[in-house]
Order: sequence, then structure tokens, then C-alpha cells
Amino acid sequence: MSDSCLFCGIVAGAIPSVMVAEDAATCTFMDINPASDGHLLVVPRRHSRDLLDIPADDLTAVTLAAQRIARTAVGEFGADGVNLLNCCGADAWQSVFHFHLHVIPRYVDKTRDRLGLPWKPGVPGDQDLISALGGRLAAAVD
Repeated sequence: MSDSCLFCGIVAGAIPSVMVAEDAATCTFMDINPASDGHLLVVPRRHSRDLLDIPADDLTAVTLAAQRIARTAVGEFGADGVNLLNCCGADAWQSVFHFHLHVIPRYVDKTRDRLGLPWKPGVPGDQDLISALGGRLAAAVD
């Protein structure tokens, strides 16, 4: 638990939130800056800075809680799909440095959905670069 962490404060109940679900390892609450109607955040109770820092058991618990709430959101809100989003590092849009997964219900009705893609899927990349980077990772992965 970090005294200066917004999400640690929410987990501790010291900062108001709209809590939706809790279990021994996770908390799920509504995002106050939603990308779509019903946007939620799932966080581990134990503080971890980001994806590179979170222990495997907390990552598993958060992922399973996100799946459970995504299923519920699709059924309850009539969402047409769901995005799970994690931002790791300031340059990857992380603004609160406590690991979290965004659960973002998606809707055909754009009055309920303000999220857009930051890149264009289907635009091929440089195949030589893709091969070179893939080879480097394959050789370096544990």
C-alpha cells in the first residue's frame, strides 16, 4: 500500500469511489473519466506500479476479475463488445501508477462509446523490421 497512490486510497476506502465488486485480491470500480458508458477499472489490492512489477498471482486475479465483470457488463448494459486495456509507463498513457486493467464496454451506438483506435489496423508494417524484432525477442525471452 502506498500513501501517495490514488488507487491504494480507493482500495482502503479513504477515497470515494463507486465500488462494483471486491474479493480477497481485487477491487473493481467505475472509472470517473469513462471512455464509454460502464467503463470500469480492476486493480489488485496490493500495490504494484505496473505490468512489469505485478506478481503473477495478482495479475491472474485481476485478469479473472476483469473477465467476470466484462461478462456482466455485456449482459447488463447490452454492450456489443469489450476492450481490456492496460497502459504500462507514462509514454504508454499510464497516469495512475498502480497496476490496473480498464474494462471498457463497447457499443455500436456511439453516443454511449467515445473510444477510438489510436492506430489503423490492417495497415501492414515493415516485414523486415517485424522479423528482426521478433527474432530478438525470441532469443531473449526466458
